[in-house]
Amino acid sequence: MRAKPPAPVVVEDLFRQELVYIINMRHELVRLTELIDWSVFDRQFGAQFVSSTGRLALPTRLVAGLLYLKHVYALSDEDVVERWVENLYYQHFCGERYVRHEMPCDPSSLVRWRKRIGEGGVEWLLKQTIEAAKQRGAVKRASLSTNVLDTTVQPKAIAYRTDSGLLNRARELLVDEARARGIELRQSYARIGPRADQHAGRYAHAKQYRRMRGQLRRLRTWLGRVIRDVERKTAGTTLTAALTHKLALARRLHAQRREDSNKLYALHAPEVQCIAKGKARTPYEFGGKVSVAVTANEGLVVGMRAMPGNPYDGHTLAETLERVEILTETTPTTVLADRGHRGVAPENPATRLILSHTRRRAPSLKRLLKRRQVVEPVIGYMKTDGLLDRNWLKGELGDALHAVMRGAGHNLRLILARLRALYCALIAVTTMLAHGRPMDRDAAHAAVA
Repeated sequence: MRAKPPAPVVVEDLFRQELVYIINMRHELVRLTELIDWSVFDRQFGAQFVSSTGRLALPTRLVAGLLYLKHVYALSDEDVVERWVENLYYQHFCGERYVRHEMPCDPSSLVRWRKRIGEGGVEWLLKQTIEAAKQRGAVKRASLSTNVLDTTVQPKAIAYRTDSGLLNRARELLVDEARARGIELRQSYARIGPRADQHAGRYAHAKQYRRMRGQLRRLRTWLGRVIRDVERKTAGTTLTAALTHKLALARRLHAQRREDSNKLYALHAPEVQCIAKGKARTPYEFGGKVSVAVTANEGLVVGMRAMPGNPYDGHTLAETLERVEILTETTPTTVLADRGHRGVAPENPATRLILSHTRRRAPSLKRLLKRRQVVEPVIGYMKTDGLLDRNWLKGELGDALHAVMRGAGHNLRLILARLRALYCALIAVTTMLAHGRPMDRDAAHAAVA
């Protein structure tokens, strides 16, 4: 697959009207389109789509624009492609000159595009949003040296699995895969397995835990029998990748106990961790840890990265500051964090780490530490207005891609809100001048900004 060459000079179409003559050129998406340097996207991603054979790749601006719109408006891959056909501003944002009435691409193209550019590519997309914020004035360059760090949980799209459900499901998957490979099992427990799962749930609901544990022992025993039967029937043969993977998951699930630390919570997402939040509303969350770095004044996301394995918050400090320095091209001089980052120090001696429980605070330090809470609403907005509350992408790579793009979506929403406020202020000033009313100070400052 190779990238499409630059579009040639298009001859004016007398039977179609261009988008710029149909849409409102003061719309915030139109203004945002002007802030982003789209020419650098071909230079950045063009080398990854070079091939001498095959179909031409989609334009980089089209796919990058669709990814931006997906995370700005919290849409799925299918929804963003369908709304692109209905929304003329989406089409203009993605570089279309005339109105199109067909879908720009298949939603699966976004999946393949994300996998090809990888985590480095989506971090570059995040960097472009930071550059757009600098150009628009949504963030001051001096603010990039003072950052706030925090961690949160990115919940995975998994069902709240019980032990009985996991044991029964692992047995079903292993039996189905064995039958697909022509392996004759002595017994599959297809009839009594689901029944034991139902009984375990009913006993748990009735608080009859002794009977529930009896059903769990039966399910675990049946899973172990199926595992050993498959191992006997496949001894001395080469196993397929699918059967090897499912057999390893079944062994891991069969061996794990309640007190184990690295437990398996989802068969289709083995990387999911159970992270204790210590909050009354959400004592535990199932997903992966994400580190977030924002500017202390504006709340612009300058670094976001998935941290697999549920590391200690302090152990994420060095990697987070490294990504911030790469994305902003600025060395952080002051970093604000909560007490979860105790016991570590920045590797760069020019960076000062200030924790929220620091004693003997100077008046200037007290005022600065009040800005540490700016990261909390940023995380809340990314979970309620964005897609951070549920990650549907597969594997650890999906966690990394989803987390970084959530930061890009938040930055674009900040820029759009600023452009929207400016447009409303201009409308108000124009209305006042048209009616001969005096302009107040706030409206004048907004118009000048």
